[in-house]
Amino acid sequence: MIKLENELRQVKSVAIAGHVRPDGDCTGSCLAVYNYIREHFPAVKAAVYLETVNPSFAMLYRSEEIQTECAKDERYDLFLALDVSDKERMGAAAKYFETAGRRVCIDHHITNQGFADEDWIEPDASSTSELVFKSMEEDKISKETAEALYMGIIHDTGIFQYSNTTQETMEIAGKLMAKGIAFSRIIDETFYQKTYIQNQVLGRTLMESILLLNGKIIMGRIRQKDMEFYGVGPKDLEGIVNQLRVTKDVEVAIFLHETGNQEYKVSLRSNGPVDVSEVCSYFGGGGHVKAAGCTMHGTLHDVVNNLTLHIEKQLLQEEQSDRKEP
Repeated sequence: MIKLENELRQVKSVAIAGHVRPDGDCTGSCLAVYNYIREHFPAVKAAVYLETVNPSFAMLYRSEEIQTECAKDERYDLFLALDVSDKERMGAAAKYFETAGRRVCIDHHITNQGFADEDWIEPDASSTSELVFKSMEEDKISKETAEALYMGIIHDTGIFQYSNTTQETMEIAGKLMAKGIAFSRIIDETFYQKTYIQNQVLGRTLMESILLLNGKIIMGRIRQKDMEFYGVGPKDLEGIVNQLRVTKDVEVAIFLHETGNQEYKVSLRSNGPVDVSEVCSYFGGGGHVKAAGCTMHGTLHDVVNNLTLHIEKQLLQEEQSDRKEP
């Protein structure tokens, strides 16, 4: 376990960064650490480097201080990599990681093999935000820091409904709620609330989705020309794969959005025995057992066939294992 107090005691500058295309857990954990440093270590020069985050996350304290550019040549005493499974996933901020005096990683991705000077990786944790909570002195966690941590936890647990939710997760959430956070507002504004256009895109994806493998897989996709028609970007597509996932009797949900000529960003979600991180790792991506992603090239037909092949292989292995049991 890593304790922030120990890491921050002897440093004068700290860089904090997460993964590219930052989600709720990445953004929440990074801002929580940033707030904690600003509140309790005011002499330490701290900076958060993330790509542009979801506009709904702007409700978090100091979110406007997130730096999206890494143009300056800076050297930090300490680099904190949060919710990052490998240094290539940090994007432009990786250059600060390389030159930092000390590098620490806190993460919960099962695909993380360790890449920092010190790594704290717990694949069974619900979120990096849960681990960050443990790294802090509980009585020093402010309401603003608690709100960031709570947002991170709800996003990576699907508001406590995914299988990565544990008793400890709920206990930590309760402690954060005790700080007086606006927990209902955080859930509504950062998880459920969508614009009219986002709902239209979601509706179109659901309407055009198809079932594969006798209904065990559901696949939805959005083409570049559809995104241009609706005037939406990748961040407007968040939550679509989770809506596909809750289709009755589906084992795996696949959502693809076209990012270039025969190039697709793939998001997978699993309801059952399929380890989608294993599937995505095969294609150069990664993530968690129940939620993972990757980028694939080829025709839509080829991409879907390749994904289905790997998913079907795991489902067949599970069926064979069930038959062997007495």
